[in-house]
Amino acid sequence: MSEITEKIKQELLIRCEKSKEKDGYDFWNEHIKYVVENGIQLAKKYGADIEIVELGALLHDIAMPSEYGEREQHHIYGAEIAEKLLTEINYPKERIEKVKNCVLNHRGSKDRPRNTIEEQCVADADVIAHFDCIPSLFSLVYKEMNLSISDGKEYVRRKLERDYNKLSPRTRELLKDRYKNIIDILFVK
Repeated sequence: MSEITEKIKQELLIRCEKSKEKDGYDFWNEHIKYVVENGIQLAKKYGADIEIVELGALLHDIAMPSEYGEREQHHIYGAEIAEKLLTEINYPKERIEKVKNCVLNHRGSKDRPRNTIEEQCVADADVIAHFDCIPSLFSLVYKEMNLSISDGKEYVRRKLERDYNKLSPRTRELLKDRYKNIIDILFVK
């Protein structure tokens, strides 16, 4: 981790801790750390700029623990926060733009184009994180959405299916066996 990424990580951890104290959800431990780990692995595998991917992964959801803007638009607000934080630490402007694009284009549900391998790594890492922390999805459906057991189970199954189908083709191929195993074990008919 570079000095720049460490500074951003520390700022993010402060925001995540404040958010956790307020509403109980631990953005870092239940999602973002997985996106960072997976993003770095994909960047290495695909020859992407590791620092850009790591910063994009750290900042992709920063608007949510920051409680800045509407959740549905967190990718847009997150890009604004990313630009502000990176500018404050004198990160090069052209690299700020690359990180902002990773944040803007990470959401599979928005069908935004991923124009660089770095953007694709962050978007794929965001999806893979859902497979890494499946209990958080069940917490969402049962605790937050208050669904019945069968409805919650179906919601999570469909979410994982949608996520898997949003992966880039080569990452989907990498996760094919893992995805099948998860579905076979958790959603036995």
